[in-house]
Amino acid sequence: MRKRVVRVAVVAVMVALVLLATPLAVGIQRSFFADERGELERAALAAAVRVGAKFASGDHTELPTGESDARVGLYDLAGRLRDGQGPATADPVTRRAMAGVVARGRDGQEMVAAVPVSTAERVTGVVRAADGTQEAWGRVTLAWLALAGTALVALTTGVLVARRQARTLSAPLEALSATAVAVADGDLTARADRSAIAEIDQVARTQNTMVERLTTLLEHERHFSANASHQLRTPLAGLQLGLEEAAADPDTGHLRAAVEEALERSRHLQRTVDEVLRLARAAPGPQVSERAGPLTGVVDRVERRWHGAFAAEGRRLDFVLEPSSRALRIPDRTGEQILDVLLDNARQHGRGAVDVTVRDMGGAIAMDVADEGSLALEPRIVFERGATTSRSGSGIGLPLARDMARAAGGRLTLVRASPTTFTLFLPIPEGE
Repeated sequence: MRKRVVRVAVVAVMVALVLLATPLAVGIQRSFFADERGELERAALAAAVRVGAKFASGDHTELPTGESDARVGLYDLAGRLRDGQGPATADPVTRRAMAGVVARGRDGQEMVAAVPVSTAERVTGVVRAADGTQEAWGRVTLAWLALAGTALVALTTGVLVARRQARTLSAPLEALSATAVAVADGDLTARADRSAIAEIDQVARTQNTMVERLTTLLEHERHFSANASHQLRTPLAGLQLGLEEAAADPDTGHLRAAVEEALERSRHLQRTVDEVLRLARAAPGPQVSERAGPLTGVVDRVERRWHGAFAAEGRRLDFVLEPSSRALRIPDRTGEQILDVLLDNARQHGRGAVDVTVRDMGGAIAMDVADEGSLALEPRIVFERGATTSRSGSGIGLPLARDMARAAGGRLTLVRASPTTFTLFLPIPEGE
């Protein structure tokens, strides 16, 4: 690109110089020759003034000398050279002046100016002044060389400016191309820098916006896959375990109970899938859940799912609902999913008894999930994806729960690090 910019600039400068220098060179030539003819005419006039009246009567008259480099000659009306320098007989230019007019022209390699000499309003002779064209051409040539030198300096300056401008123009474009190559190679953090050119900055901003949107889409897809695998792992494991126990025990009563539990878990799986898909399709910012259910139903389902898991580890799980909160309705799918994440986090990373307290905050429901352990992570990174202190952790659950709460118009916060206590705030739908 740099070569093309320089080439275009040089061609433009050359065209401008040609268009400017050609008429200027012609004007210089005409001006210098006009000056030379004017000098000859002034020399002839000066000599004609010195010619006395005696010349008309045929007396000898001498022309003044030394006032001009021109060859000055005096001719009578017969065309004979009477004094000074010039051809022996009058040339055509001199003969035209015999008519009483100032004549100019060329005689071979000489420029000629002829001025009539008048006495008593009668032409009595002609003064002829002539000089060679070599001196005029010498002056024209020097002027043309000066003009060519000026044009060369202008062309050199144009080339230097063009090269600098080419670097200025091509550098941001080359950087923009390098950024595009880096993005194509998988570096989604690459961004185009600002430059001093508004048009290129606009292209860079457009490219950065495109990369940011692509990055958001790719992260959205990756998060969806991670969220789905995280949320489905525990329900699927419980479903598989229940079916394996039913298959090992041929008792009809146990089989019926296992089938009912499997149906309940499959319905929970369906709700999980719907919630993860809803979160994946949600636009940034709060998106209040479309469906609200009784708070007591949410608590009952969560307690049934997790009571056995904690009991199997010898740990207590208690749910406490304030009386004023029992009749309220909340975004039930979101509430179940977030409670599942918090209880799974307490079972894997906490210790001791787990208490879930539900409080009516007036326009919102607050759910406190507390265990007797201490948070191993720094509070400032607890909701960052991938942040975990154990091999069994994935660092997905808590960030996912926070995103679900935000999408429902709520908030999930860490209240205390020891004993570990999380609080979920969910809005109560209008009219409740």
